[in-house]
Amino acid sequence: MIVIVDFGSQTTHLIGRRIREMGCDVVIVNPEVVLDHTTNVKGIILSGGPASVYGKGSPTIDKKIFELNIPVLGICYGEQIISYLLGGEVKPGKKKEYGPATLTITDLTSPLLKSLPQDLNVWMSHGDAVVKIPPGFKTTGVTETIPYAVIENEKKKMYGIQFHPEVVHTQFGEVLLQNFLTICNIHFQKHELDVEYVNNMIEDIKESIGEEKAICALSGGVDSSVAALLVHKAIGHRLTSIYIDSGLMRKDETKTLREVFKTHYRMNVKIVHAGKLFLKNLKGVTDPEQKRKVIGKTFIKVLEIEAKKLKAHFLVQGTIYPDIIESAGTKHASKIKSHHNVGGLPKNMKLGLVEPLRNFYKDEVRKAGSLLGMSDSIVQRRPFPGPGLAIRIIGEVTERKLAILRACDAIVKEEVKNAGLELTLWQAFAIFTGLKTTGVRGDERVYGETIAIRAIEAKDAMSAHWARIPYEVMDKMSVRIVNEVRAVNRVVYDISNKPPATMEWE
Repeated sequence: MIVIVDFGSQTTHLIGRRIREMGCDVVIVNPEVVLDHTTNVKGIILSGGPASVYGKGSPTIDKKIFELNIPVLGICYGEQIISYLLGGEVKPGKKKEYGPATLTITDLTSPLLKSLPQDLNVWMSHGDAVVKIPPGFKTTGVTETIPYAVIENEKKKMYGIQFHPEVVHTQFGEVLLQNFLTICNIHFQKHELDVEYVNNMIEDIKESIGEEKAICALSGGVDSSVAALLVHKAIGHRLTSIYIDSGLMRKDETKTLREVFKTHYRMNVKIVHAGKLFLKNLKGVTDPEQKRKVIGKTFIKVLEIEAKKLKAHFLVQGTIYPDIIESAGTKHASKIKSHHNVGGLPKNMKLGLVEPLRNFYKDEVRKAGSLLGMSDSIVQRRPFPGPGLAIRIIGEVTERKLAILRACDAIVKEEVKNAGLELTLWQAFAIFTGLKTTGVRGDERVYGETIAIRAIEAKDAMSAHWARIPYEVMDKMSVRIVNEVRAVNRVVYDISNKPPATMEWE
């Protein structure tokens, strides 16, 4: 198998997924214990991470791993740790790089770069850079700003790259990883999520919950919906899905959910109207992290009350891996933001937690839903954040702001659908920016709200491009918003990639 050493990268688990998809077993370990996991190992991958290798207390590894005659691939921080420990030098880069760059391969005979074109687009996310490579290494790839974008010691089968091959925005990243498996003498084959895997998950859930009752935090989004259906198939009517109408939902969200789950799937669904409680708890809260935590704690409080009524012992959540990694779910990871179903959970929660999709990415969740027979109307729903519209409102959340944003967001959704873009976009939504600007209505000066529109393309939520939607579609959105939502007089379009931005604004 392949051992991946986790230095805290947001995409460590994604590296593992890519390797597993090639039919190879993977174990992810912390750097402190890597020497305990080298039996029967064919290769070692050192992940990226948010620290600086020269910083005090930064994660490191025992240099003995370089003496095991096992091929090593260092990615980003991984390349830097190889260089730093073996006699090279790492310094802060002239500028931090987040996003696309062009890699030029300077040695096409490199086994790591076999079958790659000489120039390709890669994805960067780093602040430091190697400025001197270790003895015995050579450079095989460069970018405009990184002279040691790919380095290797072919004799010792050690390789380092300053970009991320695991993300979908790096061209031929999968080929590079396949080349590394070949170097490790591993014969790879593509492995897909299938019915047998999903059935095994259902059996695992059945065994875990036993004869107890469970509740599911159901939002109507694809993640919680698939999680609910998985557990429903495992324990039947001993599962009650709780839909909490927080007052932070999109237009007609509660109505749609009631029709789909109670009528079509015949699941036990209880709708709890708690909008006033959420707004009360959010009063005066402007910090995004605090909003998420307040919403998370309120959700759990309401769920625990319902669980007590139902005498349930387990809480089912649709947590997926990007939620965990952005909430600093691994030892050396840096927290990006707390997700309400991760960062908002109290330490003394009285319910056992069941998260069947915890190691999945969004596209895998959609595949699992299809294998379960779930309709496309749910499986292909665009992601919606657990904290709802609260984190699409900059500043304090109020009923007035929610009403304005809900109306604007519905227009964005309608125009995306009218343009046939629903399945090509990862998300498309409106943001209440909290900025007021001067405008003109009927020859009179008005001082109105500014709404931002964000539309993005992605595959697994770990990276994303802003969407180049047609100008005429943008125009329709803008004209409709300023004409139909009287409080708004300006619309702007977000052209930020992830990274450095995140999917949501807060």
